[in-house]
Amino acid sequence: IVFSIQGDGDLAAIGTAEIIHTANRGENITIIFVNNTTYGMTGGQMAPTTLLGQVTTTSPYGREFQQDGYPIRMAEMLATLEGAAYVSRVAVDKPANLMKAKRSIREAFRMQKEGMGFSFVEVLSSCPTDWKMSPQAACKRVEEEMIPYFPLGVYKEREIADHL
Repeated sequence: IVFSIQGDGDLAAIGTAEIIHTANRGENITIIFVNNTTYGMTGGQMAPTTLLGQVTTTSPYGREFQQDGYPIRMAEMLATLEGAAYVSRVAVDKPANLMKAKRSIREAFRMQKEGMGFSFVEVLSSCPTDWKMSPQAACKRVEEEMIPYFPLGVYKEREIADHL
C-alpha cells in the first residue's frame, strides 16, 4: 500500500505537475488531499484553493479573481484523466460527512489493492487557527462556503470491467 497525505499548498501548487502526471499514468497509489483553503502549516498564506473573497496573510483584502485567478477544483480536474481510477471529495465538518469520508477512503484503498490505478480523495477540512474562528464556526464555514464551491461526491469510479 502506497499513499500520501498532502495539503492544498503542496498538492495544488508546487506539486501540481507531479499529481497530474501521476494520475495520468495511473500509478497504483492513493492520495488523501486535505483542502482547508490555506497554507495551514506555514502561516496561513493564500493557497490555490483559497475561496474568492477569503482573507489570508497574503491576501489581506480577500482573494480576487482578476489578480489571483479562481480556486482550483482538483477532484474535477483529476477525474478527467484516463489513469485515475477513483476520485472523490468528502468533508469532515459533521459526523455524517465524517462517516462518508471514512467509506470513501476505504474505497480508494480497495481500488489500490485491486490494482485499479490512481485513487484520490479530497477532504474538505477546517482551519480554525488561520481562519481566526472557533472550531464550531469553522465547521459551519466548511458547510456554508466550501461545500457549495467544492461539491461533495464521487467524481470517478472505475469498474473492474473498465480495467481489463
